[in-house]
Amino acid sequence: MLERSAKARTYIPLEWPGALFEYQLDGVEALLSRDALLLADDMGLGKTVQAAAALRILTLQRKIEVTLLIVPAGLVAQWRRALRLWAPELRVSTVRGPEADRSWQWATTADVYLTSYETLRADFTENAHSPPRRRTWDVVILDEAQKIKNPEAEVSRKCKQLLRRRAWALTGTPLENRLEDLASILEFVVPLAVNGEQMRLFPGRALLERHRATQLRRRKLEVMPQLPPKLVSDIRLNLTGAQRRSYERAEREGIFHLRELGASVQIQHVLELILRLKQICNFCPESGQSAKISDLRERVSTLVVEGHRALVFSQFTDGIHGVRAIASELAAQAPLAYTGSLTSEQRDALIREFKEYQEHKVLILSLRAGGQGLNLQEASYVFHFDRWWNPAVEHQAEDRSHRLGQSVPVNVYRYTCEGTIEERIDAILRGKQRLFDEIVDDVSLDLLSALTREELFGLFGLAPPDGTRDSARSVRVHTSEPAR
Repeated sequence: MLERSAKARTYIPLEWPGALFEYQLDGVEALLSRDALLLADDMGLGKTVQAAAALRILTLQRKIEVTLLIVPAGLVAQWRRALRLWAPELRVSTVRGPEADRSWQWATTADVYLTSYETLRADFTENAHSPPRRRTWDVVILDEAQKIKNPEAEVSRKCKQLLRRRAWALTGTPLENRLEDLASILEFVVPLAVNGEQMRLFPGRALLERHRATQLRRRKLEVMPQLPPKLVSDIRLNLTGAQRRSYERAEREGIFHLRELGASVQIQHVLELILRLKQICNFCPESGQSAKISDLRERVSTLVVEGHRALVFSQFTDGIHGVRAIASELAAQAPLAYTGSLTSEQRDALIREFKEYQEHKVLILSLRAGGQGLNLQEASYVFHFDRWWNPAVEHQAEDRSHRLGQSVPVNVYRYTCEGTIEERIDAILRGKQRLFDEIVDDVSLDLLSALTREELFGLFGLAPPDGTRDSARSVRVHTSEPAR
């Protein structure tokens, strides 16, 4: 039975596959009683289970009939499993695949229509009778709701236009970089059961009031004191030999090029140099030398002998600087590589293989594809091979392992190469993170919005030219990871 303590005196006569923690019961109760809720529990505290349980209860009580559940593509299978376990009576139609298949999937009678952000974007058209638009949904749920943090993005606009009687947003990081992120998510967390103007929110008192009125957030340290600790260690390495020479030559030539551009230099030029230098910090493109891989190989060999398994994250996916290069170097440990180039079916199969077959000691993941949503408690060591300059994204990645079900301490190692661009940016962001920690809970920063123009150019001892119109906030640096 799902039941509250005697003090709460609330009993629901249903059989459940497991007991929920007191804070999870509070979350289910909040979802049941609120038309609009931002469930912002710390990563790994079971937001999926709480939402599935609430959907089951509301459906069986006949308070809702039809739900639209929108999730990242890589989490569709995970949500199917969660609904099958925690809400077995609910009929689920998974909308994905070719357009012809999606047409009948939308038309199938179901209690829950489960789809991805990408599919919603494709199937929500100007036609008012397109599948997502032709009905008023009793509940619309956004998982990993930071996907709509950019209010100008097409998928953000379409999510907010869905007619809905209840709106639930699930995310452990409702504010990643700016208050505008939070504003965009909270614009969705408003029921929209009648045609009308979508609420717009901007940084200010109204936003903060809306935030206080709709957010339910619990942190691990507060509600899960029995969860084993997460131990974070910074590993600082020196580049040597060919890797050091390659790095210094690239930085020297890059700075010369920036100065040569004079008044025409733009922030994009600086970011391109930073990206190139970060890649060299991973592997020397000429010799293949890598201070990081040498250290990682030694550590992984030791922990495997001790019976542990590891996750390794990189922002790059290629065979020279990223996931595939790391996998090649750790071949003795039978590693598996998880990147955005895999189909949803391939991703699911790969995760099952890692979970079920102990001979795979290491799972190497691209930060973009594998940094959220996955449950990987089988690993108790996490390595950040290169640093993504948004701490919240790193925390999400670490918490693939450090979450409910983990029985041993999780050791997190973060690599930084001394005397390089990695060290300089890390120093700046540490100062900014401390400042934000004093003001906002779990604020995260990234390179594109956390650094001023002066700081970006200052990384190379340059002053920004007068009259430069672009800004770090408007620039995006593309990696080799395809969007899915």
